[in-house]
Amino acid sequence: MLKLHTREQGGNAAINLTPLIDMVFILLVFFAVNSTFVKFPGVDINRPAAETAVADPTTNVLVAVTENGDIWIDKQRIDLRRLRSVIERELIENPSAAVVILSDKDSRTGILIEVVDQARLAGAAKVAVAAAEPTES
Repeated sequence: MLKLHTREQGGNAAINLTPLIDMVFILLVFFAVNSTFVKFPGVDINRPAAETAVADPTTNVLVAVTENGDIWIDKQRIDLRRLRSVIERELIENPSAAVVILSDKDSRTGILIEVVDQARLAGAAKVAVAAAEPTES
């Protein structure tokens, strides 16, 4: 008996989206785990240049000192009396983080020294003062 090739009734083709959704979820998790979140102090600093300045991409706690003595962390102005507790809280989140101080070249040295002291009293094992790489002129 010959069977004729005819279209059967009720045969709807469907695309299974489950593997696609799984792949997108895996990519999302991959990029979230491998991304680096950098917190910026929230103010522009005119750093002094230094011949020995090198870039360090592993720094996590950035403290900015402006030319008029304001202290900024994570886009918030911080009073010097609160600075230690704010740095302690940041170090609880990431104990191996280094504290990098971005000091304006026209800021007072006394404020810079007080910020360094507060970072060390907060328990920071690594404290550094950032400098810009010199421009060739």
